[in-house]
Parts: sequence; C-alpha cells; structure tokens
Amino acid sequence: MHQQIPSVLQDMSLEFDGLQTEFMDLEANLTQAEVKPLVRRKLVSRKREVKHEIKKLQKLMNTISSLRSALQLMIREAPGIQRVVLILGGSPLRPQKAYELFFTHSDNLLCYEGDFAKSKAADALSKKTIRALISTGAGSISCPGPMRLFILVHAPPSLNLPQHFLPKRDFRYNRKFVPLKLRIKCRTQGNETNSPPNPDTTDLIWFQCRHVIKGLAFQQPVEE
Repeated sequence: MHQQIPSVLQDMSLEFDGLQTEFMDLEANLTQAEVKPLVRRKLVSRKREVKHEIKKLQKLMNTISSLRSALQLMIREAPGIQRVVLILGGSPLRPQKAYELFFTHSDNLLCYEGDFAKSKAADALSKKTIRALISTGAGSISCPGPMRLFILVHAPPSLNLPQHFLPKRDFRYNRKFVPLKLRIKCRTQGNETNSPPNPDTTDLIWFQCRHVIKGLAFQQPVEE
C-alpha cells in the first residue's frame, strides 16, 4: 500500500539530515575502545535502524532535489509557462488523480535568476497553489496500489532540457477521465491580471519531467 507522504517537505529534509548526523555520531561512538559490550550492541542495533531509514529516504530525497532543480531550470528556460499538470497514478496514461494548474500572466515575463527558496513571490505562489489543492480535496483520499507523481508542462517546442524534460506530444487523457482544473491569477508589475490562457494553444507541446516521485510504502493499520 502506498499513499501520499503527509510530512511537509521541509520537515522531511530536516529528518533526513538528522538521520545522517545521528549515523555519523554512532559510527564515532563505536570506534571508542572504552565502550562496554552491552552499550556497543545497542549502538550497533541503532546504527542498523538508522541506516535502514536513510536508505529508505535517500532515493526519495534525491528525486525531490532533482525535480526542484528541473522545475527551476524550466522556469528560467520558458518563464511564460501557463499550464502544468500533476498526475497521481501508475502512469500518466492511467491516472487516478490529475490536477491541471493554469497560470494567468503576461507573455513577456523576465526570467528569475535568483534563489527560488528566498523568493517571496515564489513562496506566496506555492502557498496559494497548495491551499487551492487542499481546498479541493487533494491528498485527502488514499489510493490503492503503487502511487507515483508525474509532472507535465505545456511549453514551446524550443524547450531544450533533455536531462529533465522529454517531449510527450501524444499525451491526452482517457475520454472518461476528468482532471481537476485550477486557475491561478498572477499579478503583473502593474498589479493587473492578464487574460486567461488558451488551453488549446497549438504552438505548445507537452513535456514530461523525467524525475518521477514514488510514494513510500507503509503498513495500513488493521481495523478491529
């Protein structure tokens, strides 16, 4: 059974860093000759547990880091992106949940070259998007089977980031599947909202991010 990870990304990063620090401390303690046998056995047991937790989170954290870097590069390469799709399921062609995000902004946006983590605009937009997703029930329902998060963007064919995004020209939903659509209004420098994007734009194609996030397995509590 897989499920969306409920922890906040920042908390997960702190937990992962804490495990790595604890692992190094345990190794240092085990090198001390004066450690008693009983204490040594406890340290070895704890080291084994910490190593298992690190291994379980390592791939996930690396994928998240690669995904964040890919999105930052994509925004710098094509800052006028107006349509992003988040898909939960076994594959993009067999989604269990899909969320389409439409961003209304000007067509001549400047690339942001700073640190996205320190950008107030990026932080505000992220919080606004998360609130909108939560208000529509995103993450409140568990889905059986292996769950993966796929990200697709509608971008100009000139987007050239082959290490992170690959063209997905034939992407389309099953006729019976209806995604959840959210429109997020972005303010321009003149504090005016531009006209909404046209989802049927013909000069854009789909690109799929190569970094796919797979949920962590956990045991479902047995109901008595």
